Amino acid sequence: MSSAHHLHPQNRQPGRVTFDRNELRILLNEYSRRVAAGEWRDYAIDLLKDRAVFSVFRHTAEHPLYSIEKFPRRGNRPERYAVSRGPQKIKQGQNLNDVLGAIERRPRLVAI
Repeated sequence: MSSAHHLHPQNRQPGRVTFDRNELRILLNEYSRRVAAGEWRDYAIDLLKDRAVFSVFRHTAEHPLYSIEKFPRRGNRPERYAVSRGPQKIKQGQNLNDVLGAIERRPRLVAI
């Protein structure tokens, strides 16, 4: 059974913030690109009461390299996303792709 099936609205845990199918597609596409580039090696998803967190790791046994958080809509405040590196928030916004753009790409060495 795929993880997307578990996040179907009928299967969501009540009181938990979740990533929808499109958000997961965006996150996993970025994750796949970074794994192929040798930058990231593992990820974790935490579905909490106040936010959902997608964390990426360079090595499984260390702290997350980056955490991408989703905060739900509350009252007049729109749904928003944030990217953090450790305790430092790098960028916040209402568009997941824009927020992901704040994660710097490591420069690649090019042989001439």
